[in-house]
Amino acid sequence: MSDQPSTLAPPTGFEPDLGHHGDAEATAGLIDLAVNVRRARPPAWLADPIAATLTDLARYPDPAPARAAVAARHRRHPNEVLLTAGAAEGFVLIAQALRGVRRPVVVHPQFTEPEAALRAAGHQVERVLLDAADDFRLDPSRVPADADLVMIGNPTNPTSVLHPARSVAALARPGRVLVVDEAFADTTAAPGHPGEPESLAERRDLPGLLVVRSLTKTWGLAGLRIGYLLGEAELLSRLAAVQPLWAVSTPALAAASACASAVAVQAERAIAADLAADRDHLVARLADLPGVRVVGPPASAFVLLHLPGATRIRAALRERGWAVRRGDTFPGLGPDWLRVAVRDRNTTDAFIDVLRETMEA
Repeated sequence: MSDQPSTLAPPTGFEPDLGHHGDAEATAGLIDLAVNVRRARPPAWLADPIAATLTDLARYPDPAPARAAVAARHRRHPNEVLLTAGAAEGFVLIAQALRGVRRPVVVHPQFTEPEAALRAAGHQVERVLLDAADDFRLDPSRVPADADLVMIGNPTNPTSVLHPARSVAALARPGRVLVVDEAFADTTAAPGHPGEPESLAERRDLPGLLVVRSLTKTWGLAGLRIGYLLGEAELLSRLAAVQPLWAVSTPALAAASACASAVAVQAERAIAADLAADRDHLVARLADLPGVRVVGPPASAFVLLHLPGATRIRAALRERGWAVRRGDTFPGLGPDWLRVAVRDRNTTDAFIDVLRETMEA
């Protein structure tokens, strides 16, 4: 692999606000297309176990049953699972536990918390910026060979690009920690594929692999804070050593166990299939708008748009009651990018009508 200076650089000049997230856009009274969390009420098999824990909160949390359930789902040993207070805590643990890395690299555009956590821990971060003209597809050769920590999303937020598993796996090597953010893996689907296409969650043969997962998106649990890491036991033990005691609450542990069940996995696959159909509808409607380019093919619960004048349009949409996610806070993007969450078809149709009118104003 070789360095490519045109796409590899430390943060310099204008710096995007890495702490900005979609919830800042989705203020009260707006129709929310800015946050990628599914809004449906949790099913009884999930809500009931969470509610049942509320009568036993005097007891300290015991993560063992949830760890075993998550491990079974991903065909791993329990010591290859570390439960976290959301995926965001996982990034902080990685940044704090791996202070000895020499050359951390983050592949962008992607979720900004991995880089923010690294920088807060004192790391000097380099960025590999993928090419918009190539729909932000991963080229493993762009990652320097001596990078000893590499972080990438798959499917990637905000691009909705799903990189081939073989391309991501090609980044693994002895002496390197490869962090793959799969917070949205459960939103993906492919015809003829029974599980999550391109996921590395069950791979135990790749040295230094850490897979970050979240349960907050599909199941609408952002307020509960539950996620987990998958990887080698020795590596996870280093992360666990810097994790606060009892970091994951008893209700969150109950959610982890429930979401790892066979019933949950079956329901997740059905939700992902429905999401794909709603996403196809959104993409088709956007194709009717002149000047709008959709990064594709999108694979997750959101799509990324290139739209000249997006800053003005986003503000105008807010005035008309719609929230979309600005793109200029993501390294590698700029003011002409917007991220739009996939919603039901009626919501999409209403949004397209307002967007068209706003663009024509």
